[in-house]
Amino acid sequence: MTGSPVTGLGSSRLGPAERAAALERMAREEFDVVVVGAGIVGAGAALDAATRGLSVAVVEARDFASGTSSRSSKLIHGGLRYLEQYNFDLVREALTERGLLMQRVAPHLVRPVPFLLPTTHRFWERGYFGAGVALYDLLAFQMGSTRGVPHHRHLTRRGALRLAPSLRKDAIVGAIQYWDAQVDDARYVVTVLRTAAAYGAQIASRTQCVGFLREGERVTGLRIRDLESGTSAKVRAKQVVNATGVWTDDIQQLVGGRGQIHVRASKGIHLVVPKDRIHSSTGIILRTEKSVLFVIPWGRHWIIGTTDTAWDLDKAHPAASRTDIDYVLEHVNAVLSTPLTHDDVEGVYAGLRPLLVGETDETSKLSREHVVAHPVPGLVLVAGGKYTTYRVMAKDAIDAVAHGLDGKVAESCTDRVALVGADGYPAMWNARHRLAARSGLHVARIEHLLHRYGTLIDDLLNLIAEQPHLGRPLGGADDYLRAEVVYAATHEGARHLNDVLSRRTRISIETWDRGVGAAREAAELLAPVLGWSKDQTDREVEYYVKRVEAERDSQNELGDQEADARRRGAPEIVPTATF
Repeated sequence: MTGSPVTGLGSSRLGPAERAAALERMAREEFDVVVVGAGIVGAGAALDAATRGLSVAVVEARDFASGTSSRSSKLIHGGLRYLEQYNFDLVREALTERGLLMQRVAPHLVRPVPFLLPTTHRFWERGYFGAGVALYDLLAFQMGSTRGVPHHRHLTRRGALRLAPSLRKDAIVGAIQYWDAQVDDARYVVTVLRTAAAYGAQIASRTQCVGFLREGERVTGLRIRDLESGTSAKVRAKQVVNATGVWTDDIQQLVGGRGQIHVRASKGIHLVVPKDRIHSSTGIILRTEKSVLFVIPWGRHWIIGTTDTAWDLDKAHPAASRTDIDYVLEHVNAVLSTPLTHDDVEGVYAGLRPLLVGETDETSKLSREHVVAHPVPGLVLVAGGKYTTYRVMAKDAIDAVAHGLDGKVAESCTDRVALVGADGYPAMWNARHRLAARSGLHVARIEHLLHRYGTLIDDLLNLIAEQPHLGRPLGGADDYLRAEVVYAATHEGARHLNDVLSRRTRISIETWDRGVGAAREAAELLAPVLGWSKDQTDREVEYYVKRVEAERDSQNELGDQEADARRRGAPEIVPTATF
């Protein structure tokens, strides 16, 4: 029962054997609900349904969280800028979720992070921004979600520079410090999926929905293709949930038209730079002419972003152009005493926000609120929203599923369900020095593992005890242990090298060579777990190197079209079906 959050539940492993068993069950059983898409909303919907006692299957054409849900700003936040748009309900809802995730659902994965909001005018800005941040704290307080997050405070210029010495003295007159929270977005998705699996959900990545089963007008299931083996199957379901984010319209076309809900993709890019390039003990938030720019602490790095531009090219691999990178550098350099250059950039990633289409053509003004619809009988669509409010989106989607099912379905309880690794986490964190002494690992390594796995750290420590060589750092990416690579495949559903280097770890954006130096050793660790031959192992490394080359090439192009063409130059390790 490894990884079970509560005694008596099933295993939360998502290894090769569990995937094979899930596909076998999908081919022979009828489920209450099948979820298409395993980003954060699909994962949340699966957990919501499973914890209501429904039978659940989840299919994902690529890797878990391989789209938007691994390429966000990695913040769990209320959305301070939405107050300026008078969207108080959205902010209140998001702050409520922020408190739940930090305090109850995933305290091991969601942690407070401070931000400095510089002011550039002596009077009106301090009053204007101060009122907004005070309202932000007040809304959180009203929802009972402030525990663990300090209240904001006003700072003089001298006080701000003590916290962030890298700020230009002439660029600010003071600042306000406030707090939000952050998360490793892809790791969080996998943890939600593992929790759903512990409650009985059947989950398979690299399994594409290629069509729908119909009885008259009613959707009664899916036609799926296992992209690893090439085999096809029918999955029968009483209800289907389309939770595919920016692919929402594509899936709708499979069922016979786009329907009334449309989603537009907005591209946001982020840069990763070493911690020593910006001297600050706090994150920074900057206003731009279009939106806001965050400088976010991230271990031994900073994440800087984001942009907000329309994107209608390759959804699977949105490309960051040199123009995008220049935009971010220009805006952050406006307040830094020592400007950043392209040579300071370790990593770059681009993601797509799924925005509900409104009356404006500017993506920065499209809705971040979500919608749930029944486009045809038997099919529920959920779209829009933001990462922080995924649990509410999932609840609303499964409420719609429940409406379409015969018989009474229990109310959602995910506001009271801790994710795997959360139960007992505070006590285990307090015992980290004892864990270090017992395991022979440095306490810094134990803290790293606790922040990533919570109480599931025992799985990793047992693996290292059985195979001591796995307790060594991974060559070329020594922030991570070799055991984490193996565990990604045995327990976390990683099927390919890129899954591990880009999402189970963040090696692809946290190392100067973007993971190329770690690729061979990581692939050889994965090979025996995933049954790879030497040829397949070589192919995995070759694919990863070509992917990195294509990304680097795309980031030297000025325009989106050219960057997209360059990025498409890398082959897919497992191509999806086209229609």
